[in-house]
Amino acid sequence: MANISPPGEPSAGARAHASPRVVLDRLTAGPSRAARVTHTEHMPPREARYAVWPDRIRPEVISAVRAAGIEHPWAHQALAAEHALDGHSVVVATGTASGKSLAYLTPVLSALMDGSEASNGRGATALYLAPTKALAADQRRAVRELAAPLGSAVRPAVYDGDTPFEEREWVRQYANYVLTNPDMLHRGILPSHPRWSSFLRALRYVVIDECHTYRGVFGSHVAQVLRRLRRLCARYGSEPVFLLASATSAEPAVSAERLTGLPVKEVADDASPRGDLVFALWEPPLTELHGEKGAPVRRTATAETADLLTDLTVQGVRSVAFVRSRRGAELISVIAQERLAEVDRSLTHRVAAYRGGYLPEERRALERALHSGELLGLAATSALELGIDVSGLDAVVIAGYPGTRASLWQQAGRAGRSGQGALAILVARDDPLDTYLVHHPEALFRRPVESTVLDPDNPYVLAPHLCAAASELPLVEEDLALFGPAAEELLPQLEAARLLRRRTKAWHWTRRERAADLTDIRGEGGEPVQIVEEGTGRLLGTVDASAAHTTVHEGAVHLHQGRTYLVRHLDLQDSVALVEEAAPPYSTTARDTTAIAILETDVEVPWGQGRLCYGSVEVTNQVVSFLRRRVITGEVLGETKLDLPPRTLRTRAVWWTVTEDQLDAARVNPEILGGALHAAEHASIGMLPLFATCDRWDIGGVSVPLHPDTLLPTVFVYDGHPGGAGFAERAFHTAREWLTATRQAIASCECEAGCPSCIQSPKCGNGNEPLHKRGAVRLLSVLLRDAGAASPPGAATASGPEAGSGTASPPEAGSGTASGPEAGTASGAGPASEAGAASPSGAGTASGPEAGSASPPEAPATPETGLASEAGMASPPEAGTASETPVASPPGVAASDPGTASPPEAGTASETPVASPPGVAASGPGAASPPEAGTASAPPQ
Repeated sequence: MANISPPGEPSAGARAHASPRVVLDRLTAGPSRAARVTHTEHMPPREARYAVWPDRIRPEVISAVRAAGIEHPWAHQALAAEHALDGHSVVVATGTASGKSLAYLTPVLSALMDGSEASNGRGATALYLAPTKALAADQRRAVRELAAPLGSAVRPAVYDGDTPFEEREWVRQYANYVLTNPDMLHRGILPSHPRWSSFLRALRYVVIDECHTYRGVFGSHVAQVLRRLRRLCARYGSEPVFLLASATSAEPAVSAERLTGLPVKEVADDASPRGDLVFALWEPPLTELHGEKGAPVRRTATAETADLLTDLTVQGVRSVAFVRSRRGAELISVIAQERLAEVDRSLTHRVAAYRGGYLPEERRALERALHSGELLGLAATSALELGIDVSGLDAVVIAGYPGTRASLWQQAGRAGRSGQGALAILVARDDPLDTYLVHHPEALFRRPVESTVLDPDNPYVLAPHLCAAASELPLVEEDLALFGPAAEELLPQLEAARLLRRRTKAWHWTRRERAADLTDIRGEGGEPVQIVEEGTGRLLGTVDASAAHTTVHEGAVHLHQGRTYLVRHLDLQDSVALVEEAAPPYSTTARDTTAIAILETDVEVPWGQGRLCYGSVEVTNQVVSFLRRRVITGEVLGETKLDLPPRTLRTRAVWWTVTEDQLDAARVNPEILGGALHAAEHASIGMLPLFATCDRWDIGGVSVPLHPDTLLPTVFVYDGHPGGAGFAERAFHTAREWLTATRQAIASCECEAGCPSCIQSPKCGNGNEPLHKRGAVRLLSVLLRDAGAASPPGAATASGPEAGSGTASPPEAGSGTASGPEAGTASGAGPASEAGAASPSGAGTASGPEAGSASPPEAPATPETGLASEAGMASPPEAGTASETPVASPPGVAASDPGTASPPEAGTASETPVASPPGVAASGPGAASPPEAGTASAPPQ
């Protein structure tokens, strides 16, 4: 590692290379700091196991690898290359920094060398897919460095929304290793396949990096995009081998096969060396402030993380602090810079923030500074989590549990990437889930990581891709097997909707607009809002349309690269937020409310006096005010009302009601009713992925002690996607098994009053309040007892490959039922009901995908200050606390598609759903992008 001593100081090399235990000891010097560490886990180093490259790898490639300083491959790298050369698709699912890139690059470079000898110089090509632009750019740099000795035989090029139009033709005609993203493949490359014919005809390998990020509805969309790619390749006479790289996950081959539709070999035995890892769980101390009901308030994870990043920088320790929100990353960077200025002003430029929404040139400059060692500390959103190769990091600080163990280990793995020892610290937010985890380390260190859940056969996902496939090439019956068993059943519906027309033996796309615009695979919705400095007209960056209401409303504090701005005006029509530089002593936190209305009940089944129902609902979300909070302490300084339009999401839901007699039988009185319903809602959302092949982030929920449409206590679970995604329907048809497993999961948990293994949700913006564990068990017991013989059709069969048996184990914190980076509203989402208190009539507690999803995926589920939302307005009747509810769009605007569990910093564009076939959306105004525009649905930055 380069010497990164602060200017004017003696060499800090010894300090930078200090063992992680020594670094932690320095951080915890003094009794106050030492008491904050609740647990320290030590993972011993691991020796490397070496092998030899397969003899079919070109000697020039092996020489290039050796020139990069790698004499022998690790055993898993050689095995993966062997599978690739044999023509077998393979997934490499090993730990962070285990050389997955080299495992797939060696066979790819060898094939490109072979192809360079063809008469046209491009006899073989390869396609690389990354979930983020940053990762694709990083991989291009790595490929160029590795392949430099191979000369012009390897010609890598990035092809995404940032690629200048004058360069795109060169990429199509001459590049033989194209790095792109699923969005560009869906909207740009596949619809324009004739212009890519020479590339596709020679396609030998498709690399899918960070494939564990393709989960839920987003993953299901990507699976269908890959099937469309395979179909076109077959048309041009190629049959590429798929090479997948994944973080450690459960059953990686099963997930990879579901993603690609092909048999996949699994390489999961990690043979790479690993330095020792010291992993500390850190709980901030209590402050003198008090929250609701006089409860003590802990110091915020934001302030604590800024202190740790400051101390690590002073020690000369290269570090990254992972934060769940863009604002949090900026805030930690600002606080750390201010505190470093008090120690040594020369250190202030050694710390920066890295997040989505920056301009491309800003991102690239930060990446270069991090690689070169110019930066010592970085406060980053999860955009940096996805595989960017940062060598020489010594420590990682994680501000708040990221939602899953897979994401936690992915972030922790950023340190120690050169094989040296590393320190990881998880700083708990003032939240029941984080508190539970730092006091129950076995939930993190003794349980396996989650599996990746996706369902390519979901008809709501499949329908628009059948239309897109037909527009690329007319569909014939022989194609249907490629798209799965549901394809044949959907075609008559698409014909009836006049989207497809059958002529002789093929189905044709019939409309003038682009079929690829029927669906946005990330489902973020709307044109990005540009953030413009009012005085100069300078473009500072962008924010997703779905996040604008909560992050750039009038009066919001906006942080950008260490500078603070106040939003003076938000123009939703022109998608512009005007800001001016300011220095307010506070941050802002938006608050919103959610209401759910039943539009139509399709099916209703009596369960005793209660009812189990399935139908259409409308979820309405509105940002109503914002709080001003003191930056360091989180103290509420005041609240300002806002007048923003509501956003609506029309979708499908399953709901159940209970009567007063059933409540009496369950001994659930009004004081605990809200908590019992809320707890049952949380646990049922956590269990649904066992019965419907979905991700927890794909579904939402609302529990209401008295709903105006049913006039009864009601729990709703709904699809977080416009028009529905089929999950609520599966929940209805497996309701008895699903709710029985939910009750068993709660009852069998050994905790006293609720924990992440049963009723606490990793994405509850209400701070998991109110919850009443015993009340939920009694309520579900009575409901299931009264269900009697009346079950909805198909109740005996759980659908999906992971269908439960009724003996499902309790959902664990961040378990497979809750995969993906956690998201929330930037708000903390309205006033949380108080534990044990009767909720107001009609007031609901909302839980759902991406915690409001108005924010980018790393937006916090609770205010970054960690304070309970105690100031504020009472929610109107029927209104929930929009904590986890998918955000709806204004009338006439396409509803955002919040629950897609998209990778961090996801892009934009969603369309209004069509009523006819499931999942097919009508192209909205301007939806027909020019060929290969690729910018309407920008991938993460």
